[in-house]
Amino acid sequence: MFSSATLKELFRLALPMVVSQSAFALMVFTDRLFMSRIDALHIASALGGGVTFFVTISLFQGVISYATALAAQYMGAGQLAKCPRVVTQGVIMAAACQPLLLLLGWQAANLFEWMGHAPAQVALERQYFFVLLAGSFLALTKTCIASYFSGIARTRVVMISDVLGVLVNIPLTYALIFGVMGLPALGIQGAALGTVIATGFSVAVYALFYFNRVHRRRFSVMDSFHYDRGILQRYVRLGLPSGMEVFVGAATFNLFLLLFQSYGVNEGAAMAIVFNWDMLNYVPLIGMNIAVTSMIGRYVGAGDMTRTNHVISAAFLLAFGYSILLGTFFIVLREQLMNVFATPGEDFSTIVTLGSQMMIGLATYVLADAAILIASGVLRGAGDTRWLMITSMLIHVLMLVFQVYIIKVLAFGPMASWWAFVATLLALAAIYLWRLLGSRWRSPERLARVMAE
Repeated sequence: MFSSATLKELFRLALPMVVSQSAFALMVFTDRLFMSRIDALHIASALGGGVTFFVTISLFQGVISYATALAAQYMGAGQLAKCPRVVTQGVIMAAACQPLLLLLGWQAANLFEWMGHAPAQVALERQYFFVLLAGSFLALTKTCIASYFSGIARTRVVMISDVLGVLVNIPLTYALIFGVMGLPALGIQGAALGTVIATGFSVAVYALFYFNRVHRRRFSVMDSFHYDRGILQRYVRLGLPSGMEVFVGAATFNLFLLLFQSYGVNEGAAMAIVFNWDMLNYVPLIGMNIAVTSMIGRYVGAGDMTRTNHVISAAFLLAFGYSILLGTFFIVLREQLMNVFATPGEDFSTIVTLGSQMMIGLATYVLADAAILIASGVLRGAGDTRWLMITSMLIHVLMLVFQVYIIKVLAFGPMASWWAFVATLLALAAIYLWRLLGSRWRSPERLARVMAE
């Protein structure tokens, strides 16, 4: 089924989210670009430290981000006063998990050395990681309130807040890295500190919209600041599988990344650059994923499952069209794209040669990313989080086992490892599409259990 009205609604919701997620990608892109002006070691260290931070908070972030589906479901059911209570429960969880995050972070920082990274790289990775970890409460709070506004279909708020945050981040990060405008030159620590400060600024902008008089009255915001056992239990019941899915996926990806970096600094830099370009595809699709989750959640809350087919068709049309164009771009201009990150005065040819080959793999899996993110957005909005968790965990753990065997046991080269990673994404896309085409996730009995508190 296809509906032009649904396509327009999805586009209206998704476009601000795409802009928002693209702004985040631009922030990471510029951070790495600034690092490349120092040397290749700083590029690899920023990637390793940044991904390890994401893995450390990913379980909690995955749970808290389920606020999108919860708020959408309550809105669809006409229970507007329950929507901001979701935010309160999310902030409570964000505060409660801080001691555990510190313990996890202390252990996670040892991964760099365990993976055989050079001592100079380990030192830089730890610096970047610990500064980001210090701002974890702000990062989780931002995730919660952004997910809430996405769920109630106020995606322009998310766009405005995130874009303003990035506009603060880019010049501030440059100044903190290189020591301009009277600020100290902090190098890689400055890149992380700029991110933390910009995150706090974005949270402040979100707060202005959240406490706006019209929004405050419509959603009874001032009556929402209390513990709500029913909502919190539902939050954890549906959000925990989502968090476990994100955590295992992020952890196995990070371990794969660190394993790949054990090939050497050039290989690690090539991967960092390829994944930087990957964000041009992946991050906007995350925006589409959030919009799809929001729309499906509202229709589940309203009991209108007929419209879900329209959403699915419209989402795949937009996502596949975008990914096909970008995949072509990656193949045609792969060498030029690698050279964007060339360090002035250094021989970058080895990195460009390897990265150009990896860009072909990137162009191969962009459609798989589109299928995975649209299918998972639909299933997550419908509360099918347990199946997503089990499937994603299984595939990602198998991927890591194969990568250890390829890199450490068989001692194959980096391209063998890279194509095994591409094959994993293609397999995951096929399995997600199989689930989406089935009927179990949309059965009335299962949806009634999803909505129960």
